[in-house]
Amino acid sequence: MQFRRYRRKQPAYPIESVDKALALLELLRDFGTLRLSDVAVELRVSRSTAHRLLAMLVYRGFAEQDASRRYIPGPALGAAPAGMSWTAELRRRVLPQLQQLSGQLDETVNLMVRAGTQVRFLATVQGSQPLHVGDRQGEVMPAERASAGRAILAQLGTLVVRELYVRDAQINKAEFSESWFTGLEQDLVVAQRMGFAVNMEETEAGINALGVGIRDGAGEVVAGLSVSIPPVRFRQTFEAGLPAMVFAARDRIEEELKDFIVSE
Repeated sequence: MQFRRYRRKQPAYPIESVDKALALLELLRDFGTLRLSDVAVELRVSRSTAHRLLAMLVYRGFAEQDASRRYIPGPALGAAPAGMSWTAELRRRVLPQLQQLSGQLDETVNLMVRAGTQVRFLATVQGSQPLHVGDRQGEVMPAERASAGRAILAQLGTLVVRELYVRDAQINKAEFSESWFTGLEQDLVVAQRMGFAVNMEETEAGINALGVGIRDGAGEVVAGLSVSIPPVRFRQTFEAGLPAMVFAARDRIEEELKDFIVSE
C-alpha cells in the first residue's frame, strides 16, 4: 500500500506571525465563535497580540464581530463553519477526558468531528515519551482513513455512508466506485462488530491508531476519539488493555454529554 501523507511538515524557515494567523483561521473554521481570551490561550500569545491578529482578519474579511463582541467567520472564510459552533462546547467538555486518557497511556489522544466525508481534528493532547505522535489539531483528512473517522462512519449505517460518498463524488465530478465502497463497507462491518476501528500506518508511516465514536445526549454519533501510537509500542499497548481504556474514556465522555445534543 502506498502511504498518503496528510501530516504537515514544518518548513525549514517558518514565519511565526503567518503561522499564528493561519492557526487562527483554523480555529474560526472549526469552532465558529471565538473570544479574545480564547485566541490568546489557544495560540499561546498575549491578549494584545491576539487582538492584532484578529484585527487583521477582520480587515481582510476573514472574521467579524457579532453583537456580543465575539469573533465569528467573516464572508471571506465562508459560511460553512457557522453550523458547527457547537464544537467549541464539545471540545470544552471532552478535553479533561482527553488529558486523563493521555496521562494514563502517555500517548497522544485526539478529538475529531466529521464534516461530510472528512474529519477535522478539534483537539490533541500529546504524550510525553521521546518518540510520540505530534499535534494534529486543525488537520483535515478523509474520514475512512482515520481510525476514529472510520468508527464514526460505522455507527452511521451503510445507507447513510453510501449517500455521503455518492454525494461527495457528484460534488467533485468523480465516478463513484462500487468496488471501493464494498471494501469500505467490509471495514465498517468489522469496526461495528468490534466497537472500534484501527489505522495501521494507513495515513502516515510510523503512526498506528485506535478510534471509537462518541454519541451525544440524543444517541447520535457526533465525534470520534482516537489514540495515536508509534508502531513499535502499539501491539504491546493494545495487548495491555488499550481498547478497554479507550472504551472507559468514551463512556465517561458520553456521561458528560448526556445533556448535550447537537442539532446541525
